[in-house]
Amino acid sequence: MAERNIQTLVCSECKRKNYHYQAGKKRADKKKVEVRKFCPSCKKHTLHKESKS
Repeated sequence: MAERNIQTLVCSECKRKNYHYQAGKKRADKKKVEVRKFCPSCKKHTLHKESKS
């Protein structure tokens, strides 16, 4: 079975860790994920970037 890593998404404005997701160890692109998601502390949609857990 393939191993999975738990990744954390951090808000670019308030720097809070809001979202987590699982990614395979052998990701093809190796780029950090950037997604626009809702931040509960900012109360608006902001850019969330992947960071170390």
